[in-house]
Formats: sequence, structure tokens, C-alpha cells
Amino acid sequence: MKELVEVIAKSLVDYPDEVNVTETENEKAIVLELRVAQSDMGKVIGKQGRIAKAIRSVVKAAASKENKKVIVDIM
Repeated sequence: MKELVEVIAKSLVDYPDEVNVTETENEKAIVLELRVAQSDMGKVIGKQGRIAKAIRSVVKAAASKENKKVIVDIM
């Protein structure tokens, strides 16, 4: 899941070197924290959060194949 979020985020931003995804797992779900450059934050979130919602939908669909719950946080 981490690699999927990295690929999507790097294709959206101007500074792909500053994309950082950390993965932590607790008893309920896998939490992915996405960090990008401050100037790229708007590109990852999108108007009214549409791009962020789309990223979460794609990751949720990929996680459902593995019967896991994944939460994507954009920091």
C-alpha cells in the first residue's frame, strides 16, 4: 500500500523527491502518513479535497482485496 501511495503522490507533485510516506500498523488498521512539500499540498488535496478522496478510494479498493483496512492521512 505504501508504494501505491508514493507512486500516485509523486506523479502529482512538482517536487517528487520530497514525497515521504510512513506506514504504521495498529490493531484496527494500517495508517499511511503522506508528507509532501508545502507548495505541493494543494496539488495532493485538490479542490474541495477531491484528489485526496480519490487517493483514499484507490487505496481502499486495493486494501479490500487483502481484507485490510487502510487509512491515508495527508500531513
